[in-house]
Amino acid sequence: DRAVLACRVVEPDQWCRRCGCEGVPRDTVVRRLAHEPLGWRPTTLLVTVRRYRCADCGHVWRQDTTKAAAPRAKLSRAGLRWALEGIVCQHLTVARVAEGLDVAWGTANDAVLAEGKRVLINDPGRFDGVAVIGVDEHVWRHTRRGDKYVTVIIDLTAVRAGTGPARLLDMVEGRSKQVFQDLADRPAAGLARRSRGRGDGRVHRVQDRHR
Repeated sequence: DRAVLACRVVEPDQWCRRCGCEGVPRDTVVRRLAHEPLGWRPTTLLVTVRRYRCADCGHVWRQDTTKAAAPRAKLSRAGLRWALEGIVCQHLTVARVAEGLDVAWGTANDAVLAEGKRVLINDPGRFDGVAVIGVDEHVWRHTRRGDKYVTVIIDLTAVRAGTGPARLLDMVEGRSKQVFQDLADRPAAGLARRSRGRGDGRVHRVQDRHR
């Protein structure tokens, strides 16, 4: 059982992106997007998109649909937000999210990783107020190829102050020494610089290394 919503772009987009001349409607195409489920029913958006052709230079383009989804994306923005919130806040598995969206596991996983990096990892203010961190090295790959270590970085400031739980800051492939060196080179790496200096920043290893 699934839901299908037929939509169309209401804003005209008739001006050529190359020469600026006005184009004429050529035809329409339908873009399929996995959307936020209605209940737990997979929902698909069928977005009718008009194509234009420039009367001067002959360039062909489609109406702008970036409000609904990123270019070439298979998930709508609402569907992507639902997937990210399901994994981060409700602790759903990628398989459960993919089932709810009716997409392949790889499609859901790639979309969530990219959006999570954009919203969470690339946030320049995510280290604000962090004074104590925990570090753990974990062996997650048991093969000869590829980096088998991942370094988990946790904000323990609230735990030390007794005001709240720990908060995951990042999970980075590699050993902790190299990870902190790379972290120090990031634009928003005040945390790493404090932890290596003589300020009040503290680094704690949350548990022994897993070999």
